[in-house]
Amino acid sequence: MTAPLTSERVRADVAELLGCDPAAIAPDDNLLDLGLDSMRIMTLVERWRADGAPALEFPDLAEQPELGRWTELVTGSAA
Repeated sequence: MTAPLTSERVRADVAELLGCDPAAIAPDDNLLDLGLDSMRIMTLVERWRADGAPALEFPDLAEQPELGRWTELVTGSAA
């Protein structure tokens, strides 16, 4: 069983792929600047689709690669 899609889960998933502490990522940080690439974004898209965000698409995340925006898209609430 996977954790529900919460702001903490989104932050933890991103931090896992960046190899950093979740607290080190600010809501307005550009995740591409922090080292996230398109393959990792696709990993997140597939993970989050499977866990409750079936309409999520790669361009949704790539358009504005910030944790705060992604949290809104995935959970429907702010980071």
